[in-house]
Amino acid sequence: MRLKALLFDVDGTLADTEQEGHLPAYNAAFGELGLPWHWSEELYRQELLLLPGGRERIRHYLLKHKPQLGSHGAAIQRDLCAWVNQVHAAKSRWFRHRVEAGKVVLRPGVRRLIVQAHSDGLKLALVTNASQRSLAPFLNHTLGQDLLRCFEFIVSGEQVEHKKPAPDLYLEALSRLGMTTDACLAIEDSAMGLCAAVAAGIRVLVTMNSDTLEHDFTAATAVVSGLGEPENPWNVIRDSGRLNGARWATPSALNLLLDLPESIEA
Repeated sequence: MRLKALLFDVDGTLADTEQEGHLPAYNAAFGELGLPWHWSEELYRQELLLLPGGRERIRHYLLKHKPQLGSHGAAIQRDLCAWVNQVHAAKSRWFRHRVEAGKVVLRPGVRRLIVQAHSDGLKLALVTNASQRSLAPFLNHTLGQDLLRCFEFIVSGEQVEHKKPAPDLYLEALSRLGMTTDACLAIEDSAMGLCAAVAAGIRVLVTMNSDTLEHDFTAATAVVSGLGEPENPWNVIRDSGRLNGARWATPSALNLLLDLPESIEA
């Protein structure tokens, strides 16, 4: 087997953290702070999720949509960065509450693949734009310590200069692994993550979700509906015959995505 490492995105890839976790947490935080804002699923999916992080989304919404500010106008004028951090901290608290309440669960096939890949000797890493504050509750309650121990390390958005879609996170992961790109496969759910991995020279398996159905995944090596389970196989959207009829993700099936040489365009 040539495949030696799997690099997992987190939000949307391991779990539906957006619609079940982050979006309701933003709206709860707005209510807590007395902000007359509400982000709809359409706005979040089609516009805000195209930005690389929570603080960027809050700032973008404020500057582009110019919403009502309630009693926050003076604080924003005084120190916009500090104010954005305050809103983001409130959102992170609400996200933690939802995770602790069991609202955010792993997508089908995630636990099985992590356990099997680790047992087979593959190196595993998490490569995510998320902040440590957002990651902590997910890692502790949704992923859990038994699965977390399967991972070599986590590269988060706070550890690099540029988040996805820049390649910095994946380049850092490759450096820590001490591996070449032809031994690694990234598992992503969005065009932003796909662009980041491809720019680093890494092949990508895309596991689509309801937020990313309309994304352009042309650069992906394969696109599937999820990682699949024996009782709930994946739907292969595109793989150019590489997966050879596999019905769910296994290390041996994913190794097939590396077997045929191809050029990866950044």
